Amino acid sequence: MKKVYHQNNCECGCKNEITESDRRTFLKQASTMGLGLAFGTKVAYGLSNDDSTIRDIEKSESIRKGKAQHFTILHTSDIHAQLDTHDEFFLENGSPVYKKRGGFASLKTMIRTLKSQNPSNTIVIDGGDCFQGGGVAALTEGKAIIPLMNDIGYDLLLPGNWEVVYGKEMMLKDLGGYRGAKICANMFHDTQDDFSGEMIFPPYWTKNVAGIKIGFIGYNDPLTPKRQSPAYSAGIKFTDPALNVAKYVRVLRDYEQCAMVFLVTHMGLAQQVDLANKAYVDGVDYILGADTHERVRKPIQGKFSKVTEPGAFGSFVSKMDIVVENGIVKEHHYALLDVDPQKYKPDAQMLQLVAKAKEPFAKELNTVIGSSKTTLVRYYVMENPMDNMITDALMWKLKPDIALSNGFRFCPPLVPNPKTGIAEITNDFLWSMLPVNSEAKWARVTGLQLKNWLEKELENVFAEDPTKRFGGWVVRFQGMKINITADKPIGHRVNSIVIQGKEYEDGSIYSVVACERDGDPDDTLCRIEHVLNPKKLNITLHDILREYLKVHSPVSPSVDGRVVCTDKPITLVSQLEGYDYDFI
Repeated sequence: MKKVYHQNNCECGCKNEITESDRRTFLKQASTMGLGLAFGTKVAYGLSNDDSTIRDIEKSESIRKGKAQHFTILHTSDIHAQLDTHDEFFLENGSPVYKKRGGFASLKTMIRTLKSQNPSNTIVIDGGDCFQGGGVAALTEGKAIIPLMNDIGYDLLLPGNWEVVYGKEMMLKDLGGYRGAKICANMFHDTQDDFSGEMIFPPYWTKNVAGIKIGFIGYNDPLTPKRQSPAYSAGIKFTDPALNVAKYVRVLRDYEQCAMVFLVTHMGLAQQVDLANKAYVDGVDYILGADTHERVRKPIQGKFSKVTEPGAFGSFVSKMDIVVENGIVKEHHYALLDVDPQKYKPDAQMLQLVAKAKEPFAKELNTVIGSSKTTLVRYYVMENPMDNMITDALMWKLKPDIALSNGFRFCPPLVPNPKTGIAEITNDFLWSMLPVNSEAKWARVTGLQLKNWLEKELENVFAEDPTKRFGGWVVRFQGMKINITADKPIGHRVNSIVIQGKEYEDGSIYSVVACERDGDPDDTLCRIEHVLNPKKLNITLHDILREYLKVHSPVSPSVDGRVVCTDKPITLVSQLEGYDYDFI
């Protein structure tokens, strides 16, 4: 039988491409030869609630006639150590609405309930960024989260970009504590020892379910060392999926004889959709994505694969059901489901485990450090109340010309109590807003440096080439107002900069305060290179926020026009445009 797979361009520049018609012919032939590789054409996407997906499966003619089985994939990601039920942001008719969602205890009940519907053929996957993002996780370097994940019972796990936050050794120990399998095909040991050059994790994992074999290949974001403090990923080399994904698809299809192949990725929705349009992922059925906290309620169709992403903070679970008849895949059903504590009552055992994890730090983390009269939310790409409050605090305490905060995406919202009109801010919530307690750093920069840096930062968010987009949003600031056009090319997006009420000048010198990034050169501040007179200020961002809130609470941060964009709404919540996708 002729081997059929997509092969990258060879070194001499020639191409060996297999057309889609060739592939369909091959799959048809393979099914008649008993390899179980053929795919049916019927695809039915479920509605965004679990009852409807059950009805979809029950309506399957193959299931009703008893001729078929089905397997289920449950997928979470970007939980960011959010242990408890919390406020969650939704858009309804274009306006923000907040509902209680998530919590490990409700998540466990939900996953257990969904698994019970198909107990022998359900696979539970997490796509990374789990043991960082909350107080308990930070104070235990992730260790306290491992028993909770193990109690839920994950089968397969991928490291995300924030799994490196405590350093390589701690990452290996934390991930080693997971009972489930770990995969990642693009993280390598970059050390001068016995592990040098080797893969840190196995590249793929296979599983026999519903009478067929399926395979999963893992990829973390290759931009991780640039997105975060360089010290976090010291000793790790990240590579682009283009270097080896076609090879592993071939291994799983031709040699492991997998009927379906999935990529489990933590690269951000724009990068993942771009990946789905690359010929070297031909043979991949779905890219189960993560990182940008997007809520994909209907798989996004790329040229060669479909893409999903399951939201964040343990607020959602994506559920995929694949119907298989006589070794042939017949139907696909997919839905993104809310982790609703009203529907999925908190599991008692998990509540005990969460209480045990919190107990050593309860007094410190539960301490109220301030309050807000407005909702603290971070879902907006351009500007948000949460980071406006943080940069207001830096400006108040340190009095620079410009105060900067990184374009973080994580941290669930905090909504004022409807009875009191006040939201209490605790030390635990502070860890969620600023999951690394960095030292403040001061420096001077020229206006030209500042403008060039802003252009680079905007390229990280809006680059036409999705592989150049970081997972975060526009950098946050106080003391400066900018007017931008997002869809212009790099070097032309910034239309104007006003600093302390005056138009900036290329040759003027401005004082800037931001957080120190571990591993950066001394003359780099928040990715601004070659700054003048850099100086660490011997005070952390957490201490500054506590002081600010003590003096100013209740605060009322809002979106107040620090960023004006000529071609996108200030309420933009997604990097992905041009596809049948809306964040809701």
